[in-house]
Amino acid sequence: MPASDVTEPPEQPWSRRRLRSANERLLLDRLRALGAASRAQLARDTGLSKPTVSSALASLESAGLVREAGTHTPERGRTAVLYAPDPAAGYALGVDIGRSRLRVAVADLDGAVVARTDVPNPARTSAALAGLVVDTARRAIAQSGTVPAEVAHGVLGTPGVYDERHRRVRYATHLPGWGRAGLVDRIREELGVPLEVHNDANLAALGEYAYGAGAGSRLFAYLLIGTGLGMGVVSEGRLFTGAHGLAGEIGFLPWPGRGRPERLEDAVAGVAVVESARRFGMSGRLTAKAVFDAARQGQPAAVRAVELEAERIAHTVAAAAAVLDPDLVVLGGGLGHSAGLLLRPVRERLRALTPLRPRIAPSRLGADAVLLGAVATALDTARNVVFERRTAGT
Repeated sequence: MPASDVTEPPEQPWSRRRLRSANERLLLDRLRALGAASRAQLARDTGLSKPTVSSALASLESAGLVREAGTHTPERGRTAVLYAPDPAAGYALGVDIGRSRLRVAVADLDGAVVARTDVPNPARTSAALAGLVVDTARRAIAQSGTVPAEVAHGVLGTPGVYDERHRRVRYATHLPGWGRAGLVDRIREELGVPLEVHNDANLAALGEYAYGAGAGSRLFAYLLIGTGLGMGVVSEGRLFTGAHGLAGEIGFLPWPGRGRPERLEDAVAGVAVVESARRFGMSGRLTAKAVFDAARQGQPAAVRAVELEAERIAHTVAAAAAVLDPDLVVLGGGLGHSAGLLLRPVRERLRALTPLRPRIAPSRLGADAVLLGAVATALDTARNVVFERRTAGT
C-alpha cells in the first residue's frame, strides 16, 4: 500500500479520557509538591500548554480536588489566581494498637492531623480489643467533623504480621486472642472504612523516614523496643518486608538464656529490664520506666540493669548491621524514650562486638512513630482513591 494511503486511526474517546486524567493527576501532584501555584507557573513546571492547564484545573476544581488559594500580583503583568489542593476532599485514618495504649488519628489529604484520640487499652480478649478499636476510631472521626464515608483509607498498626490469606494476625503474642481469624474483617465492617494491616515496627520505620530521624537515609533499621521487640527496615524510601512479610521479626533470633535458650525478644524487651533490676537487688512494684528513672538517679542496681540492656541492644544492632549494612539504626518504642541513657553504652559495647558500626540515633517521634507511619501509609492510598472517586465519569 502506498505511504500516501496510510491514515492514522482516529483518537479513541478512552485515550482522550486517559490523557486528560494523566494531566489532571500531574497537576495535582505538582500542587502538592509546590503548594499554591498559578496556571502560568504550572504550565512552566509541567511543560503543558496554558489551555491544557486551564482545562485540567477547571476539572479538578469542579471535582472538589483543588480550590482557589489567593492571588499573586507580580511586578509586571496581571494578577494571577493561585490554586492549591483542597485538603478536605477526603481523609485518611491511622490506628496504633499497643499492649497498653490505643492511638487513633485522622488526617486530611495535606497530611495534617485534624483529630486524634489516645486511650488506655484494658482489653483482655480479642473481641473487647476489636470493639475498642471501632469505638475509638468512630470517636476520632466524629471529632474531625467528617463521617466514615469520607475516610478514603485507613491503616492499622499491630504487633505481629497480618496473614492476608487466612485473614488473621500472627505472632502478636502480647495481645490475647488477637490471632483469631476474622477480627480485622469485623473492624472493617463495623467501622465502614477500608483498612489494611501492617506490622507496627514497619510502620514506625516509615513514620521515622517520613517525619523523623530516618529522613534522607539510604537504608536504615528502626528497632522498636517495648513490650516486645521488632524491627522495620526502609531502603531507598521503601519498606523491606521479605518474601512472607516477616523481615524484621528479629525478636525470634535465639539468645543464650540462663540455663535455657531464649528468644532475643525475651532478653531485650521491657520485661527483661525489670527482671534484671530485681536480680540486682531492686524491689517493690517495678516497671521499665521506673528502672530507667532510678538509673538516672544513680541507683546501683538500676544502673547495672540499664547497662545490661545496652549490651543486649548492642548485640541486636550488631546482628542487624551484619545482615543489612544500614547507615543508621534508630532506637524507638517504649525503651527508646530512654535512649539518652542507652546510646553511650550501646555504642561502646558495639565497638567491642563488631567492626560494623552504623550510626545509632534516638527516635524523634517517640510514642507517635507507629501512628504517624500508619497515617503516612494510609495517606498514599487515600489520595489515589479520592482522585479516582472524584474524577470518575468526568
